Amino acid sequence: MTLLHRHPATRPAAAPRGLDGYDTRLTLPLALGSLLNPINSSMIAVALVPIGIAFGAPAAQTVWLVTALYLVTAVGQPVVGRVVDLVGPRRPYLVGAALVGVAGLLGALAPSLGVLVLARALLGIGTCAAYPAAMWLVRRATDRSGEDRGIATVLTILAVTNQVTMIVGPTLGGLLVGVGGWRAIFLVNVPLAAACLVLGGLRLPRTTAADLTRDGARGDGAGVATRLDLLGVLLFAAALTSLMLVLVGAAPWWVLAATVVTGAWFARHELRARRPFIDLRLLAGNRPLLLTYARALLTATATYAFMFGYVQWLEQGRGLSEATAGLLMLPTSVVAVAVASATGRRAPVRTALLVGSGSLLVGGAILAVVQPASPTWLLVLAGVGIGGMQGLAGLAHQKALARQADAATVGAASGLLRTFMYLGALVSTAAIAALYADGPTTAGLHDLALAMAACAVVVGVLTLVDRSLRRRPTTARAAPATVPAPDPAPGEHR
Repeated sequence: MTLLHRHPATRPAAAPRGLDGYDTRLTLPLALGSLLNPINSSMIAVALVPIGIAFGAPAAQTVWLVTALYLVTAVGQPVVGRVVDLVGPRRPYLVGAALVGVAGLLGALAPSLGVLVLARALLGIGTCAAYPAAMWLVRRATDRSGEDRGIATVLTILAVTNQVTMIVGPTLGGLLVGVGGWRAIFLVNVPLAAACLVLGGLRLPRTTAADLTRDGARGDGAGVATRLDLLGVLLFAAALTSLMLVLVGAAPWWVLAATVVTGAWFARHELRARRPFIDLRLLAGNRPLLLTYARALLTATATYAFMFGYVQWLEQGRGLSEATAGLLMLPTSVVAVAVASATGRRAPVRTALLVGSGSLLVGGAILAVVQPASPTWLLVLAGVGIGGMQGLAGLAHQKALARQADAATVGAASGLLRTFMYLGALVSTAAIAALYADGPTTAGLHDLALAMAACAVVVGVLTLVDRSLRRRPTTARAAPATVPAPDPAPGEHR
């Protein structure tokens, strides 16, 4: 079952290099590009207060610095992913890196909060390209080799890089604000973007028409707009944006009517389009991929509920300082990184998801009974349970998608995976707002923990019913996808 039609290879695959045919020189630019989103998501947390003071803006306005990036990224990931499918990973990656650099300069020089929000939106667009580009390259290497154990190492590196970035992001942001003020957290994007441009330009493969699918067309990028299904993109963006605005409380509930109308229009258009942005018929037929999306949404909902809801309870329900609450969150991130590093290459997807959902269930069960006077070790144990889920499930979703999505549309499919994760973040935000209506009380935390435990149970059930996860992790089921020959290393000849 595939998202789009498979196609015969139009060019022999290049000789394998490194891990299972994957050119290991690509790992550094892909890892560097993929950390741009989490580092910008985490650094901003420590800058909201000084930014509000600088522009005389209340928290209700500065929160748009967070919301803007999430909204734009959730909509933009599958769109940019589709562009990767059409023209290959090199051009979208380089354009995205350039946008990040421009956004960093714009934010550093912003004269008003509105311009700063615009800079955050541009950051969201610019950071959309690296992940679909990585998945595009990984999928083609997997198809070429027929075995994905070595590729799991690459995915593990990317996952651990993102986890570590989320840990050090607030600390780095605090250091930058202390040294150069809040504008420094925008300016730091300039050297990061420059490094991506240099490494991406030197190492990312050039693609030709023969490297891409019949649906994707030409490697020179000409006429992309005519093949991108712009109406489908606009309808998708309108439906998703209206839904997300309601979830974050920025729009009244009746705006959901716009979501329903534009969503129905989007479905009708996609079912009739010659080259749809998302082929709904074939997506509906790819049951394993749909189950992966559902599991990603549920685990993201639980993860962000813990990150945002639990911290608030620690500070106000238990009465801890911000620094102490942050220290209690540290074991969660450390465990997530350690588990992903230790099991990422070896653990089968099905086993990782089942153990991860069990770990989440344990963490949720502990949080459902904690009290303000509970011993610290019990709180740490709850965080360890959540961290185990993060380290196992997050990587498992990526490995599952690398096998389940069709090579012709793996960019759009991987972008859509990120969209479901951001939707989970917004669902958790709405749940926290509802359950903490009277503040972050212990009773509210218990209800939130029960919701997290319910997510764990459903993830476990969706894993058990997914028969595709019981198969051996090979891609021999299909003809090898075409693979672009990488640029030669310095001093090397083709």
